[in-house]
Amino acid sequence: MGAGSEAETNVRGVPSIQVARRHAIAELVFRRGTASMEELVAAVGVSLMTLYRDIAALEEAGILTRQRGRVSALASGLHEAGAGFRVETNTEAKAEMAAHLANHIAPGSSILLDDSTSGIWVLRALTHVTPLTVITNSMMVTREVSARSDVKLLLTGGEFQPWAEAMLGPSALAMLAGVRADYCILSASGIEDGVVYHPYQDVAEVKRAMLRAGRRKILLLDHTKFQRRALHAFAELGEFDTVMVDHRTSTEDLAMLARHTARVVVSEAL
Repeated sequence: MGAGSEAETNVRGVPSIQVARRHAIAELVFRRGTASMEELVAAVGVSLMTLYRDIAALEEAGILTRQRGRVSALASGLHEAGAGFRVETNTEAKAEMAAHLANHIAPGSSILLDDSTSGIWVLRALTHVTPLTVITNSMMVTREVSARSDVKLLLTGGEFQPWAEAMLGPSALAMLAGVRADYCILSASGIEDGVVYHPYQDVAEVKRAMLRAGRRKILLLDHTKFQRRALHAFAELGEFDTVMVDHRTSTEDLAMLARHTARVVVSEAL
């Protein structure tokens, strides 16, 4: 967020009151598509001046935009929020799915993780699984791994994209073409009719390359992804060995998944 603001986290992965409030504002606008400043003041319970500061920080981060007293979402089918924001969004669902998945990863495994922030939560749930080899294009994953001496790290290379905190492009694709990992763990920005999507073509290409490089393919979808659409398809649900969702996924969304794959796992609340 903006320089000079209060500390964004008090311990790793635990958002401060300010950051949690900004996530709540963004998620409210994402659900509605647009909201007035007055509606947000009433919903969040802060002063108009505080709300203006929060909206300004979210505008700077490329999350929201404000025009003529209304606030709208920038993260959409054509745009993705920055990784620094996404990693602390829907954290309960991500932690829940990661904890479930960690019970099925064997020590000594090799894992492909893309720039999806769900991968950070997977790594945090795998602290008891050692040793591991992680192949990634994500700098956030890289920083998470760097604190562990029992994890071997392989980076894809490529052109660094600051918004994603990840490396993309032909060099990343070339490296992935030459590896074969035990697990490929991906997420998506949106889903429709059994197909998963991402707003950006270069990210979708890396996801597709990782999918080809993984022996066992796992898709993580928290319940909010079913309300989003995106532009570039990178896989069908039937290509995954497991599609994991959190316990807040609606019966309607579970029924949609069942029409396209019999490989759905619902994680339990922590």
